[in-house]
Amino acid sequence: MHLAEVIRLRTVPQAGLLLALTQRCPLSCAHCSTESSPTAPQHSAAPLRRLVSTFTPADRPELVLMSGGEPLLRPALVAELAASARAAGTRSALLSGMFFARRAMPPAIRRAICALDHFSASIDVFHEREVDRADVFAALRQILDLVPAVSLHVTSAEPAYLDEVLAQVRRTFGERVPVLVARVQATGRARSFTAERADVDDPGPCEFANWPLVDYDGTVFACSRQSLARRHRPGHLVLGHASRDSWAELSARAQAQPVLRSVRVLGAVETARRAGAPSCGGACLTCVGLPAAAPLPDGVELVARQLLGGLRPAQLARRWGAGEHAELVELGWSHA
Repeated sequence: MHLAEVIRLRTVPQAGLLLALTQRCPLSCAHCSTESSPTAPQHSAAPLRRLVSTFTPADRPELVLMSGGEPLLRPALVAELAASARAAGTRSALLSGMFFARRAMPPAIRRAICALDHFSASIDVFHEREVDRADVFAALRQILDLVPAVSLHVTSAEPAYLDEVLAQVRRTFGERVPVLVARVQATGRARSFTAERADVDDPGPCEFANWPLVDYDGTVFACSRQSLARRHRPGHLVLGHASRDSWAELSARAQAQPVLRSVRVLGAVETARRAGAPSCGGACLTCVGLPAAAPLPDGVELVARQLLGGLRPAQLARRWGAGEHAELVELGWSHA
């Protein structure tokens, strides 16, 4: 499953489910959006297992994306969830900080990676203080033989760093490893040195509201901005809990919620304007303050989905902040 396919699915409501397997991570990256640490609490995996077991061939997400913390601290759970999802026809992907690249790959981690359809590694100046880039690239060479598709997530706004890293990626892997470039967001530990962007223009439809996210304790949020949703917990962003709700129930709630439908289609700023609510501090903080009901004109939802669905993955990546490097998400994609 190529990175470009994953990006395309991000425009489709309920096409994916984000699973935060643990808040623990052996790394201590300064920009960590989830404020993970080696000693963070680790909750029972039972709600995650239960929720994935409710997938059916007729009612399921196309993809589950596992993250953390560091999801590969629970390699047996990764393999189990991937197998359970696949039984219903759902594919699996995982995002790792690559802590294991500092030494020989443990057999349990190898088995977990082999169960995936897509493996993605994070790399940036913060991760490189914890895990050497050469070690990450050496591990990725092995992983390319274990899993159908591999990608890199590179987080930086520094042109010199991006030019250096991306050139090395191309020299080392050619077109086998596509790259999604992103900026550091004002979430988690990064809030201490990154300001929340107050958008000058209305960013329009919000893809963050397309895929539900299961937080560490099993709470299911309608927004993939994990730390923001957990910190504020507005009613319209809380869908339920993995210990008691099925995928069919959660998906139906996400689709039926008027304010979520409006945010997905019009964006938080326009939704606030139509509802007479204040718009402040950028789209995400505006969304947090939205009322429970919001008007959505007939036909707008279908048109918006058609417009977003017609964009190439590179156009979507550019929209999300990849800038001049957006085309790298399509490296090696046969449909490009």
